[in-house]
Amino acid sequence: MSLFVVHYSYSDDTGARDEHRPAHREFLGALATEGVVVLSGPYAAVPEAPDAALLLLRGDSATQIVDLLRDDPFQQQGLVEQVAVREWTPVLGSWADGPLTDEL
Repeated sequence: MSLFVVHYSYSDDTGARDEHRPAHREFLGALATEGVVVLSGPYAAVPEAPDAALLLLRGDSATQIVDLLRDDPFQQQGLVEQVAVREWTPVLGSWADGPLTDEL
């Protein structure tokens, strides 16, 4: 199993995101309970870029991660305009030597 970094870029529809955020977080929370989601959260807002989030997931392939995240309520509601998935290999730092040791 590998680690994957996922970048979400959100639509400008903040009202819909507010409405569907509980379902979105419930979906990701269930994946965290299963050990798939390692970390997830939004970036700080900046005027020159769309709202976005970073997710760190465990999986077998980028294709599997993309397919899995299609069930995210934010994606189903059209609130995610771009999804970028990259396999990631951390090599330094306290997490690489601790919680992620078994992943490397």
